[in-house]
Amino acid sequence: MIPPNRSTPFIIDTHAHLCDPSFDADRQDVLSRACAKGVNTVIAVGESLGDAKKNLKLAEIHPEIRPAAGLYPTRLDLKEADAMEALIRSERDRLIAIGEVGLDFWAIKDNDQKQLQREIFARFIDLATELELPLNVHSRSAGRHAITMLIEQGARRVQLHAFDGKFGTAIPAIEAGYFFSIPPSVIRSRQKQKLVKHLPLSCLLLESDSPVLGPDPKTRNEPANIIAAEKSIAEIKQISTETVLEAAYENTLRLYGEKRLRPALCRA
Repeated sequence: MIPPNRSTPFIIDTHAHLCDPSFDADRQDVLSRACAKGVNTVIAVGESLGDAKKNLKLAEIHPEIRPAAGLYPTRLDLKEADAMEALIRSERDRLIAIGEVGLDFWAIKDNDQKQLQREIFARFIDLATELELPLNVHSRSAGRHAITMLIEQGARRVQLHAFDGKFGTAIPAIEAGYFFSIPPSVIRSRQKQKLVKHLPLSCLLLESDSPVLGPDPKTRNEPANIIAAEKSIAEIKQISTETVLEAAYENTLRLYGEKRLRPALCRA
């Protein structure tokens, strides 16, 4: 539902690393620039225990931020996974999602390490189901494997961020009701353009993946650049940008819940 007294939906960045040190000097300016473009809510994902704690603190300072906590797939440490699970349990009411978590077979080649990666991912899938939290999933060069695990373990609320697989690989996830978030790099990625062309609008979300995957790979990306993704999706699907924004907004509410995404008032 479009918010009252607003002709277009609010824009929600469903995956950004605002805890990244590259934002430490000007984070409020970054959020203000996003707000000026209509992006008033950012789901801040993390890759480590330190990121998770920082996201929780940032959410206390910046009302635009909704914190998430997760362990990046290359962090193959069971003790760290234990600590992350404990933190997620203790902060369950403050977290909007578990993420980012998942598989990465581009960075991890060793079979034993891949198995450990699967073991850690499986724990977070079960935890998300238990705590009724969405999963914000990384699946670089492992899309088919990640989707298979999610479906086999009964995951219900899933966002596949910056999915790098083919549309055929995505079909089981679409059928399972999962969502795919599109970053600004779609303007320069033939793979993502093909994916957007075939994915139903009903499963698309918008993300920045700041500070990476921006329109220009040599420049720090930030949430305001989501506008580039929105425009690209509209061009690829030959629909209006308003239609894209409304669909992405409704899809995000379906995944994360309207109550948790109640829009904040942006600050200048």
